[in-house]
Amino acid sequence: MSELPDLSQLTHDEKDALIRALWTQVQALTVQVQTLVAQVAELETKLGAPPKTPDNSSLPSSKGQKLNRPEKIKRHGPRPGSVGRLGGGRALAATPDETVIAKPVRCVRCLAALGDADHVLHGRYDKIDLPPVAPVVTRVERYAGHCRCCGATTLAPVPESLEPGTPFSIGIVALAMYLRFVHAISYQRLSRLLLELFGLSISEGALDAAFRRGKPLFDADVASILARLRCARVICSDETSVRIDGRTCWNWVFQNDEVVIHVVRNSRGAGVVREVLDGHRPALWVSDLYSAQQGHAEDWQICLAHQLRDCTYAIEAGDTVFAPRMKALLLRAVVLARCSRDLAPSTRREYRRRLECALDAVMALSPTHRDGQRLRKRYGKHRSHLFTFLDHPEVPADNNGSERELRPTATYRKVTGGFRSNWGADLFAGVRSVIGTAARRGVSAYQAIQQTLRGPAATYPG
Repeated sequence: MSELPDLSQLTHDEKDALIRALWTQVQALTVQVQTLVAQVAELETKLGAPPKTPDNSSLPSSKGQKLNRPEKIKRHGPRPGSVGRLGGGRALAATPDETVIAKPVRCVRCLAALGDADHVLHGRYDKIDLPPVAPVVTRVERYAGHCRCCGATTLAPVPESLEPGTPFSIGIVALAMYLRFVHAISYQRLSRLLLELFGLSISEGALDAAFRRGKPLFDADVASILARLRCARVICSDETSVRIDGRTCWNWVFQNDEVVIHVVRNSRGAGVVREVLDGHRPALWVSDLYSAQQGHAEDWQICLAHQLRDCTYAIEAGDTVFAPRMKALLLRAVVLARCSRDLAPSTRREYRRRLECALDAVMALSPTHRDGQRLRKRYGKHRSHLFTFLDHPEVPADNNGSERELRPTATYRKVTGGFRSNWGADLFAGVRSVIGTAARRGVSAYQAIQQTLRGPAATYPG
């Protein structure tokens, strides 16, 4: 209704109808105003809340504000009190490949001849260089012999690793996989890098084919590692997002002190955990508070690093009652976790008793800030899982190990934008599983990839 009609021209029934229509419109507008007022209040609350940072949330460190470094004080010469050494601070090589001895023949002032007795060592240092790298091509000429007696044809055997098929050796494929899955180098850049640094011409299609041939070997290793995980007593788990062909999926990691398993699935639900464990129920589980990570073991350790960040956020948001006391208590627990494995069982029990008493005092507080109330409600529900590490010293107090395993996934996602196919994501997960497990045995990433590509004889013992 744009204009009010002339009321004097309306009958009583028409006026009643007009009043009812206006009343209905007023009610609808009242509901709309209440909704908008609530939205404005919510936005004002968000505007007043502190920003999420890596220090008070699970944001990665790359998302944080970078502070300007203070000006460095330039020093001339060695630091006061330090003992310098010619040639810098790098240790000399134990077995140099070549030694150059430089001795003066004549005096620079009077040109007198200098003998062996006149020389004293002035300094010793190393100069390091890389030799030119070029492919080594082995031509194989394989003959077939025809028997004059029976007419059979005998094909000559060839040495191991010189079988017909792909021209590229295991070392080349291992190097390409290492650069691709450890350093997140794209196919295009990888092909160019191999050509310009090593003089090795490999197309993107040839790299893709080589990776496909190697995938079954990694699948076999992952199956062996997975069998060990399904017998594990302690499992730590976490997940992060990945992109596959424009779709959001999830990279899950399950790890402990012995093995690492990565799996990529299109779900973030608890069904992924049940699929991976296949009926196994470990004694202890370490994770954050995400619901899909709960209920998979007999006992549970909540990641205290996550809780410290949440307490920090609540303090920055304005809670002065609950969060500061809770953060101080969690910091005490973290300090104890660093030495809990070396403590006697009776000592650990006493420390837990003290922490529980301190937690009782903190839970008795009545915060008025909503973030403090939220934390108090959380710990009232999960308090029995905060100090599990004191009952089981083999359990870490945080889930930082899982986060470190997922950091290369986040880097790969940021650099490459994701995966084009499911098999590529599965191969990435397999390579990361093999690398992570090998690292626990002191084996480097490149060596682990080589061992897997060489076959079952080089894989990990059970």
